[in-house]
Amino acid sequence: MIRSRHFVRTAVLAVVAVLAAACGTADQPMEAAPVTDAAWPAPAGVGGPDAAAGGDSDTSCNPLASLAPNGLDTSGPSLQKIKQRGKLVAGVDQTTYLFGFRNPKTGKLEGFDIDLVNEIAKAIFGSSDGRVQYRAITSSQRENVLKDHQVDVVVRTYSITCARRKQVQFSSVYYVAGQKILVPKSSNAQSLSDLAGKRVCAAAKSTSLAKIATDPAKPVAVSVPNWSDCLVMLQQGQVDAVSTDDTILAGMAAQDPTVKVAGDPMTQENYGVGIPKDEEDLVRFVNAVLDKIRGDGTWASSYQNWVGARLGPANPPSPQYG
Repeated sequence: MIRSRHFVRTAVLAVVAVLAAACGTADQPMEAAPVTDAAWPAPAGVGGPDAAAGGDSDTSCNPLASLAPNGLDTSGPSLQKIKQRGKLVAGVDQTTYLFGFRNPKTGKLEGFDIDLVNEIAKAIFGSSDGRVQYRAITSSQRENVLKDHQVDVVVRTYSITCARRKQVQFSSVYYVAGQKILVPKSSNAQSLSDLAGKRVCAAAKSTSLAKIATDPAKPVAVSVPNWSDCLVMLQQGQVDAVSTDDTILAGMAAQDPTVKVAGDPMTQENYGVGIPKDEEDLVRFVNAVLDKIRGDGTWASSYQNWVGARLGPANPPSPQYG
């Protein structure tokens, strides 16, 4: 027992001696570890350019020509399936202020695109209350959730292109946007040509990312899952600019007074409602809903509520059918 106590005491003293040596002595203090600035953590899913996805270089079709409406007829197979389910399943954004975002006070989804989803549900069921199942998706998921029939519609600042039309159906155009840049207020940049060699953020598989990646000025394209990630990276100095539709950028500028939307539109982005390829009756029905809200003032009211004060007056785009 005495030997055991002596062993423990010796071991403890040895540990103390080692720690004392590590800390140095009064005559020879240890050098302190250098302190450096820690880098901001990047949002999950940050990557490089993926220009092929979402690009609009395919001109093999008239992307804006949709199927003509046949009135608010719910007798088709797609509409009957939705009615029997009792809910419209909609793929939407929950991170883009003004178009599709979650109100932190109420917890509800709001915005211009959310208003449109509610109008489609209202036309099917007579009311949108409790009749919509929202599914929050990223830009890169839009085609897949439609091809896999995980949702009935995608209403998520979704630009119509021929490349995308090969995979999904689109309604007629319900909104026309234009790609610009978002920069700190101290920046003089007005377009991608002023950002040569600079890091510019956009959402993965978006037409915006394709534009950045193929621009002659050769900015460095940085992709993220959601547009809100771009704003965070700009605030943290991890990118020099964000470039996407003026609608999305206006929402970012409304949230952060230190940034600004700059320059003239570089592209024309025509938003449509995405619909599974084999559901033509739903395409015609949605087009009938769009015709209705263009004519009865609903479109104008939603636009003024969410966007008008920031982007100025606008009229609903005229549909094309073919």
